[in-house]
Amino acid sequence: MQAETHADDLAPSALGAVQAQARLQAGSLTAEALVHSCLDRIEAVNTEIQAWTFLDPDLALTQAKAADERRASGAPTGPLHGLPIGIKDIIDTHDMPTENGSALHAGRRPEADATLVARLREAGAIIMGKTVTTEFAVLSPGKTRNPHDPGRTPGGSSSGSAAAVASFMVPAALGSQTNGSMIRPASFCGVCGYKPTFGLISRGGVFRTSQPLDTMGVFGRSVQDTALIAQTMIGFDAADPDTRALARPPLVATAGDEPPLAPNLAFVKSPVWDAADADVAEGFAELVDALGGHCREVPLPSIFDQAGPNQRILHCTGLARYLGREYDSSPDGLSDNLREMIEEGRRTQAVDYLRALEWRDVLYAALTELFDEFDAIITPAATGEAPTGLESTGNPVFCALWTYSGVPAISLPLLQGSNGLPIGVQLVGRRRDDARLLRTARWLVRELGQPELA
Repeated sequence: MQAETHADDLAPSALGAVQAQARLQAGSLTAEALVHSCLDRIEAVNTEIQAWTFLDPDLALTQAKAADERRASGAPTGPLHGLPIGIKDIIDTHDMPTENGSALHAGRRPEADATLVARLREAGAIIMGKTVTTEFAVLSPGKTRNPHDPGRTPGGSSSGSAAAVASFMVPAALGSQTNGSMIRPASFCGVCGYKPTFGLISRGGVFRTSQPLDTMGVFGRSVQDTALIAQTMIGFDAADPDTRALARPPLVATAGDEPPLAPNLAFVKSPVWDAADADVAEGFAELVDALGGHCREVPLPSIFDQAGPNQRILHCTGLARYLGREYDSSPDGLSDNLREMIEEGRRTQAVDYLRALEWRDVLYAALTELFDEFDAIITPAATGEAPTGLESTGNPVFCALWTYSGVPAISLPLLQGSNGLPIGVQLVGRRRDDARLLRTARWLVRELGQPELA
């Protein structure tokens, strides 16, 4: 599904978040008109794509009308005032169900918003609806299909959010990542998917699968779209012990600046390069060649082979912790794959879990040596194009290392496979250096002649 790139020619639903924000602030677009356009688009394409698990048009329009009335009154407005955003269905919303992608939680109605939803509302955003997640944000697919080819997976676990943005149903949407749940669907659906530094955005009121890994993120149509949404959600929250009381990083301002020097990028194949298909191998060879002196290949030492197994230890033990009640009371209500992961987590010894925690910082210490020389790492976001079939959400193997290390990452739709489908390029940065990573990402897309992604 394609759209024009000139904002003046676009239907409101096809505007990116930054484009829509500018028109809302200028008064050339109302929130009600924008939401109406999004609802029209949803009606036109969602029967095929199935990105939403809950959508109440009247509730969305009520929020939009209230936003327009507030702007007309001259009252203060936030940076996202009137902007509709999709919310992954593991994130609590007080006025909509949150069912976590499972029949076991069907009809669940939270009493309060998740912290990040509350911050979006405070910034003026319209909570458009809840997007489809895989079962408990793990691997078993939901109903969503890939907008580029409905016979293929959109990726997961943030399936509906990535597909909704890619098909112009909403300008931005929230997701989460414990392994590859932001980066992989962004790659398969051809959108920008930003996974911040671990702990930057609160998970208060979000279904947990692994406390040391779970990270909230944003899908948008450009790097600046993701920066705009993410910046409003960053901050300390007593409900999430992994957040810190630090100054909010200026994502939007820094990402919008020109780098003082052209960035140097380290092309890292990572220990799982054998999983890359021919499209990825050939695409990255051409990409590295096109970047010339700005990029060179850097091998990782063998200690990084530990990342994948250690990430799985933390993931499976987390599932055993947070889904113990469901496993004990309703095991038949869980997929075979999820039951196996819970059982694996229950078998894990404490010494192995603690070692997996410690190795996060061991590997990150090794990565800091790279970041002392390079502005960012460039590496695949996925093994190739979105696979055919809807029984799987694809292989997250190219994401495990970076999620495990807690570093920020963004997938950029810069490559195309042999079937004409998008393939993401993943950029990875130093912990808590998210703003500079996004600035480097904007430089990269402009350098490669795709300014619409900036």
